[in-house]
Amino acid sequence: MEYHLEVLVGQLLRRSGLRLAVAESCTGGLIGHRITNIPGSSTYYMGSVTAYAYEAKVRMLGVRWETLEKYGAVSKETVIEMARGVRKALAADIGLSVSGIAGPGGGTPEKPVGLTWIGLSAADTDEAWEHIWHGDRLQIKEQTADQALRLLVDYLSDSTAALDDDELES
Repeated sequence: MEYHLEVLVGQLLRRSGLRLAVAESCTGGLIGHRITNIPGSSTYYMGSVTAYAYEAKVRMLGVRWETLEKYGAVSKETVIEMARGVRKALAADIGLSVSGIAGPGGGTPEKPVGLTWIGLSAADTDEAWEHIWHGDRLQIKEQTADQALRLLVDYLSDSTAALDDDELES
């Protein structure tokens, strides 16, 4: 198994001094597992909440029932609330969240199997990205975890570039 993304996430979090928390639904803890495979990750990784059921999303992450009823668990609105909620619950600087339909059942024409949303919440942003993956359940979970880590690397790369610019101005 290649650890490139997890190592890069750790290096960027250490460099920026930021702490991460993750809220996982369809990946069932896979992102947290991958991050904690890296020795020393406790210096930047606060932990995760695997909130699969609606009730867990509401109670543990502060997702509003109204959001779940109006948009569903697999939506931009829900992953943003999940990311904000885990960030607050674990006193982290960045909240990363995922929710999706890993299959093989559960898909609809509007929300097919493979649809996932990834959310990121930080002091300067709340963002979400939609993806549709192909493959079996495990492949969809792995693709979702990979992409969540890639998006986090992109965000942290932009943030550390801003830090570098600020340091140059000092």
